[in-house]
Amino acid sequence: MNFDDDGRIRTGTVWTATAHAVTAVIGSGLLAVPWSVAQMGWIYGPLSLFGFAVITYITARLLCDCYRTPDPVKGQRNHSYMEVVRATLGKTEVFICAFAQYSLLWGTIVGYTITAATSMLSVKRTNCYHTKGPEADCQPSSNSFLLIFGAIHIVLSQLPSLEKVTFLSVIAATMSLCYSFVALYLCIAKFVSHPELRGNLTGVEIGTNGLTLSSKLWQSFQALGNIAFSYTYAQLLIEIEDTLKSPPAENKTMKRATLYSIALTTAFYVSLGCTGYLAFGNEAPGNVLTAFHEPFWLVDLANIGVVIHLTAAFQVFAQPIFACYEKWLAMRWPASPFIHNTYTIQLPGYKTLSFKFTLCRLLLRPLVVVITVLTAMMFPFFNAVLGLLGSIAFFPLTVYLPVRMHMKQVDLKKGGVKWFMLQGLCLIALLVSLISAVGSVADIIDRLKHTKIFSANL
Repeated sequence: MNFDDDGRIRTGTVWTATAHAVTAVIGSGLLAVPWSVAQMGWIYGPLSLFGFAVITYITARLLCDCYRTPDPVKGQRNHSYMEVVRATLGKTEVFICAFAQYSLLWGTIVGYTITAATSMLSVKRTNCYHTKGPEADCQPSSNSFLLIFGAIHIVLSQLPSLEKVTFLSVIAATMSLCYSFVALYLCIAKFVSHPELRGNLTGVEIGTNGLTLSSKLWQSFQALGNIAFSYTYAQLLIEIEDTLKSPPAENKTMKRATLYSIALTTAFYVSLGCTGYLAFGNEAPGNVLTAFHEPFWLVDLANIGVVIHLTAAFQVFAQPIFACYEKWLAMRWPASPFIHNTYTIQLPGYKTLSFKFTLCRLLLRPLVVVITVLTAMMFPFFNAVLGLLGSIAFFPLTVYLPVRMHMKQVDLKKGGVKWFMLQGLCLIALLVSLISAVGSVADIIDRLKHTKIFSANL
């Protein structure tokens, strides 16, 4: 075995990195893309999808070079996004990074919990409609599905690290492609069955179903946040790059993986967003799969694919959270048996297989999962949660910090063309994050006025 300069063995390749990235990027945000396009219309909807893709790719390439500092090929390794910020910038930026990154990571697994439970619920509802007819009362409780998803992750949370969930990412990436194709096919089939041009240039019109000007603005802002969330994976890019073997240099491999993953996801987002808008027009649902009930077996397969994908994606986003607080606890209490003592249980009938754990991992990781599920039960608002997460992450994680670190790394002088372009990019990203946050919070507040806690249906 070949040990790297920090004593670790890395086996990641461009394909495993692409699988991790696709798993991180294509998630619950994909299902909300038709709704987002519907809020902005035929002009601004597709432009927003392409615009966020270009911005994400540019800043991700800048971030790839920051894995090693100060030299992107021979410099010291940084094992996480926060380590990169600490090595390149100051304490203020480290605090901004920590707050934004771990808020987003935890918020994302809350969103994934909501989405996975929605898909489980859709399977039961679709089978109910198929068996009892379209007029049947098929509204099962959603809390049981949230609890089932949580129980699954109480078990999966015991996986040691992100490198140990590569097999889940490969499965999840495959599932994401499958249900993306199914959703795309269903939207195309619906449009072909009733071929007419739906929607308009500026999206949902004021006055439709009592839509006011303020509501139109909030929903358009929220749609921007949804699209921003759909492309966000900067918070995991360094962790993914840290799994890559070398040579070739890690930054070169990660740039290729970034190109492949963003190109693939953009193709799906634009295709599904536009065909979904063609199929439903301004009535596009928040989660496009919930609008279909036939053919029931195909809809069921798509929803099951969503559940499998988000089961893996949950761990891809949760493992950095586990690693962060476990590292902090280990440094805070270096002699604690609760944190450091490792216990081994031999699996019956398998001499080579055993389960190793610490009490810290055994007890605290399930506690994080329980808190996540309870939060999802309190705020099961799919589109609003996605929009808020996108607004939290887009400016600081996707744009501001990668740009600042790049400028510091290459010692970019003030006043040049590139300097002004990067500053302008940061300003645009800040405005997008602010307005999308306002729209999402306004929608959450409005929904809470009409919802009883722990009793909302997905």
